Amino acid sequence: MSTTAELLKGAAELFPDEVVTSAHVRHLDLPFGAGRFALITLDNGFDHTKPTTFGPASLANLNTAIDQVEKEAADGEIVGAGITGKPFIFAVGADLKGVELLKRHEDALAIGKGGHEVFKRLAGLAVPTFAYYNGAAMGGGVEVGLHCSYRTVSQAIPAFSLPEVFLGLVPGWGGCALLPNLIGAEKAVSVIIENSLNQNKQLKGKQVFDLGIADAIFEGADFLEQSLIWTANVLKGDVKVERPVIDRGEAWDQAVAKGRFIADGKVHGAAPAAYRALDIIAAAKDGDLQAGFDAEDQALADLIMGGELRSGIYAFNLVQKRGKRPAGAPDKNLARPVTKVGVVGAGLMASQLALLFLRRLEVPVVLTDIDQERVDKGVGYVHAEIDKLLGKGRINQDKANRLKALVTGVLDKAEGFSDADFIIEAVFEEIGVKQQVFAEVEAVAPAHAILATNTSSLSVTEMASKLRHPERVVGFHFFNPVAILPLLEIVRGEKTDDASLATAFAVAKKLKKTAVLTKDAPAFVVNRILTRFMGEIQNVIDEGTPVEVAEKAIEPLGLPMSPLVLLELVGPAIGLHVSETLNRAFPDRFTVSPNLAAVVKAGKRGFYVYDSGKPELDPEVAALLKQGDSVLTEEQVRDRVLDAVAQEIGLMLDEGVVAEAQDIDLCLITGAGWPFHLGGITPYLDREGVSERVNGKKFLDPGVASVPA
Repeated sequence: MSTTAELLKGAAELFPDEVVTSAHVRHLDLPFGAGRFALITLDNGFDHTKPTTFGPASLANLNTAIDQVEKEAADGEIVGAGITGKPFIFAVGADLKGVELLKRHEDALAIGKGGHEVFKRLAGLAVPTFAYYNGAAMGGGVEVGLHCSYRTVSQAIPAFSLPEVFLGLVPGWGGCALLPNLIGAEKAVSVIIENSLNQNKQLKGKQVFDLGIADAIFEGADFLEQSLIWTANVLKGDVKVERPVIDRGEAWDQAVAKGRFIADGKVHGAAPAAYRALDIIAAAKDGDLQAGFDAEDQALADLIMGGELRSGIYAFNLVQKRGKRPAGAPDKNLARPVTKVGVVGAGLMASQLALLFLRRLEVPVVLTDIDQERVDKGVGYVHAEIDKLLGKGRINQDKANRLKALVTGVLDKAEGFSDADFIIEAVFEEIGVKQQVFAEVEAVAPAHAILATNTSSLSVTEMASKLRHPERVVGFHFFNPVAILPLLEIVRGEKTDDASLATAFAVAKKLKKTAVLTKDAPAFVVNRILTRFMGEIQNVIDEGTPVEVAEKAIEPLGLPMSPLVLLELVGPAIGLHVSETLNRAFPDRFTVSPNLAAVVKAGKRGFYVYDSGKPELDPEVAALLKQGDSVLTEEQVRDRVLDAVAQEIGLMLDEGVVAEAQDIDLCLITGAGWPFHLGGITPYLDREGVSERVNGKKFLDPGVASVPA
């Protein structure tokens, strides 16, 4: 029994619930008399909705298939061997459910070694080997193909990536060592580091071919047939595969330096995975693959036993699983059909909402506003965006015409809303204005229509309090930009009934948004946490800490942007408004910064100017700031800010604003772009000891976003 088989058997015992992938070997005669060929097909027995993965038992199956093929190659019975996947799926890498269960460094090391030992055998066969990327390929799925002599790719592939760094790992089964040696360091850094840290950007088939990862590309319809014809021509010598000479000089070092710059910009040194991957790529310059594989094993084991990966997997599970089955949502059978949507308002937010409802629901959408010019502008915005989609080839002319015909604008709410099933308001954030709008809408809307508010901080209960039917009012809070940020906070007012709430969740699902149920508490989830977070930063600035120290203090969190740049994006006036709302609700914890008020009063868009291309404190803002003489260090600022956030989250959970800490993290990841490697925020607060310091206990149980006890 080989050590590989023993390794995998031990690992499989740790992971009894693996969805096992089989590796079927079949033989075929290649065209043009090129000879007998062995084809291995990876298949877990499910359709494409359950992609094929590599757990220990799956790797063992592939190992057994290679035993057979290796013997046939040595005996001269075959001229080549290939590997492909089931329909639409090649393979999507290691089974993360198994990784979550690992408790010991040596078990983690065994997973790395096991993958390497099996995949390496493909390169060691006595005949050429071919990978046919017929469908989605990620992580270990990409890597198994890199160990082959040749690769073809389907034009139809929607997703091809090495996403490990995004999750807190490195491509650990050959990716870091083999890819730069195949396509050069610069392109490899782009795939392994840049795409991964760019929200896990996927490559399409043509890009895989253009990068030189695949040697040939064929249409999806007869992909395998064409790949086998090409294989026959390669084996007969009629097709020569030319690969570029890899620049192993300064270009390699520059590519690694560029990767470090990208990683610094995205995670600010706060997550180790990108840097470990870059170290391995840097060392792969001399072409010593075995040294590269050993370094991958070590990095993989270290990262599997570290907090960031567990947070990354936790975040991934939140978005993929919890995000699709929202906690506390009523029975979906209670939801009413939505065949027409009304939007009150025609400003930028309202127009973005109209476009989203139109594209996802494909039902009539009608906008109203206080004058014809605004209505026309709102409808015009939607039409222009549809034209952009047409121009990019995302929709055809028929679809564009149909969508444009579905969106209209009227001044008279009675005319627009008398047959609407779902009416959402996006008017000025002022309770009196919103109450008046709802009173006007209720007077003309049908009895079953849902009345939704896009408020970011006001009380839904109060907004509905003067209506005859407050039970049909629901908070439906989107995040800007609407098309990009997935989160939708669905707010249950005191009187909201189950049917209205169920309809709101059903609509959210059709809009392809991640819906989280929240209690009707001031500023709900994201804005409450961000306002406390920003408020504490504003406090230390007001008290005397220099702006740049306060900003730099937060860098170790690896947030997508600094607090004051975020304030600019939100708009200082909105930031001030939300802080005033929360100050009224919780005056002991939420302050209203006089400096922020002064910046808003002066009509400033933010704290910075960008004359040199990077943010610098605007001299006019600097002149407005009135600071005390209490100067804190970066560490003191960070402690104060994190303590404030931990306290606020603890209070929100005590108040039942959301069901669990997991919902807080889901909201911050999908609504505020907080990094996967933090797992949102609560795993980070737990790991850094903040939760216990402030609240006396951790937010999450051991093993939820950490190594199991």
